[in-house]
Amino acid sequence: MNSLPPSNLFLETLNKRNKGRPPVWFMRQAGRYHSHYQELKKKYSFTEICKIPEVACEATMGPMREFDFDAAILFSDLLFPLEVMGMGLTYDPGPKLDWHLKSRADLDRLRGGADLVGELDYQAQAMRLIRKALPQDKGLLGFVGGPLTLFCYAVEGSHQGDLSESQAGLLDGRFKGFNAKLLELLAQNMALQARAGADTIAVLDTCAGEFSPEIYAEYAIPAMRELFRIFKQLCPNTPITYYSKKTGPAHWKHLDGLPIDAMGIDWNHDIAEVLKTWGSRYAIQGNVDPDWLFLPAAELETRLREVFGRVKALSPEYRRGWVCGLGHGVLQKTPEANVHLFLKIQKEVFGGSS
Repeated sequence: MNSLPPSNLFLETLNKRNKGRPPVWFMRQAGRYHSHYQELKKKYSFTEICKIPEVACEATMGPMREFDFDAAILFSDLLFPLEVMGMGLTYDPGPKLDWHLKSRADLDRLRGGADLVGELDYQAQAMRLIRKALPQDKGLLGFVGGPLTLFCYAVEGSHQGDLSESQAGLLDGRFKGFNAKLLELLAQNMALQARAGADTIAVLDTCAGEFSPEIYAEYAIPAMRELFRIFKQLCPNTPITYYSKKTGPAHWKHLDGLPIDAMGIDWNHDIAEVLKTWGSRYAIQGNVDPDWLFLPAAELETRLREVFGRVKALSPEYRRGWVCGLGHGVLQKTPEANVHLFLKIQKEVFGGSS
């Protein structure tokens, strides 16, 4: 792993060496709920915010200045590798691919391979600007989509519905053919971000829990094993964070043997129990329910103090690898005041803890 600046709370926690306050970052902490982002949207399209490095940096840094999170995450989108592979991509306002992977014959329409990563260089340029803008004691995450999640988008155009066509695509060879085009590119995409300054690369598998543990083990795990093998050849010292939505221990047990440093979990699990049962294997990221941030301030404060209190009551070794945050991204129209409140309470509860 990386040599650790003693002041980088986020990196210390990824390495399960944190003896102080757990760091905080939120998925989608730069986004539609935030007035800073809304001001950028008056001047730029979503694609421009992602692809103009200076604007992506500004989008990323806005919530860092406003809320004082402990880590920043690159402002980008997980579907850009599909665009590079030739599927076309527009936002109106949500993502729309030009075509979908409906048969094995469609695999021939896909581009693939490591050489295509140069088309994602705007992410590296943005990452270098963010790294320069961030205080030294703040962490920085890059991210990509997991192979299974990117496949679901390629087949379905979204991650909504029953994903029955994606299920069929696992069985008929589309997933295997898709990964033959994707994995070298995706590993290079991870390396591009890591070399530009990311402390960790988060692999976001938001569709994982739509599949049974057995299907997940048979298809998703081998794809990730190959992805991580290639990435670790390129960047052996960069930690991997893996987040999967709607999964639990029946899925997580299959992660054994993969070079994952931090496991992100959704809001359907008791964080104190997860830290006790899984914290010896992984740093744990999560997992307050994003919907809580719509509660009246007094109720939100009560709930947060109860959860944080139970974590603080744990033996210190259980929380030395906890990255505090939400169980998914900040939702649109979340009150900014409640994001401030979350950070205020977290710092009050854990400030000075050992």
